[in-house]
Amino acid sequence: MLKGKTALVTGSTSGIGLGIAKALARQGANIVLNGFGDVEGPKAEIAALGVKVGYHGADMSKPAEIEAMMHYAAETFGRVDVLVNNAGIQHVALVEDFPPERWDAIIAINLSSAFHTSRLALPAMKAANWGRIINVASVHGLVASAQKAAYVAAKHGIVGLTKVTALETATTGVTCNAICPGWVLTPLVQKQVDARAAAEGLSNEEAKKQLLAEKEPSLQFTTPEELGELAVFFCSEAAKNVRGAAWNMDGGWAAQ
Repeated sequence: MLKGKTALVTGSTSGIGLGIAKALARQGANIVLNGFGDVEGPKAEIAALGVKVGYHGADMSKPAEIEAMMHYAAETFGRVDVLVNNAGIQHVALVEDFPPERWDAIIAINLSSAFHTSRLALPAMKAANWGRIINVASVHGLVASAQKAAYVAAKHGIVGLTKVTALETATTGVTCNAICPGWVLTPLVQKQVDARAAAEGLSNEEAKKQLLAEKEPSLQFTTPEELGELAVFFCSEAAKNVRGAAWNMDGGWAAQ
């Protein structure tokens, strides 16, 4: 379905981003990865799916590095047809205790980076009259949780940015939508599980159960593979008039 097209996925060396990148690669898209940690492993996983793969290590808190990444993608593959804004970090604290530098970092990486990639990708998408921008928000783009002020603010912002981008491209072949996952067992969430297990003297499995029981009625984690298939749907002909959606895949979290 996506043969000959290129997808750039931020924060894609592990977790949700890698799951989405692999799902798009299975549809034939060439992939530009971005992120930190192990790079060669994810590159090999994508290449094994029979597509071309590139990597750029842009720090998503720095606009100049984001611009360099977008130029790299255009020079290497022609243009970005599918942009998936997934990069994100987390910090948990009460508002009055929240370190200002952590607030700034979360807003920069979780929200502002999506603005920068989108503004740089849109001209070529509009010129070709085809493009897909998929913003990975969160159920926290729809509802809030205590002690996550910056993350919730950023993810609500992502949902708003998605709607504006969708309106501005409404009469074109470019669409913009947001995916709003509940709990996904990524390295970011595993850290929260580990912290809970340590603080309360629980086994890792019991900590996972408690985490799910508090918020997610299905009592099961959403998987990166499931989120990847939703991203594929957004890229399909069937979704050409799905515009500005904030699509929650959260086990019933936001339905409560």
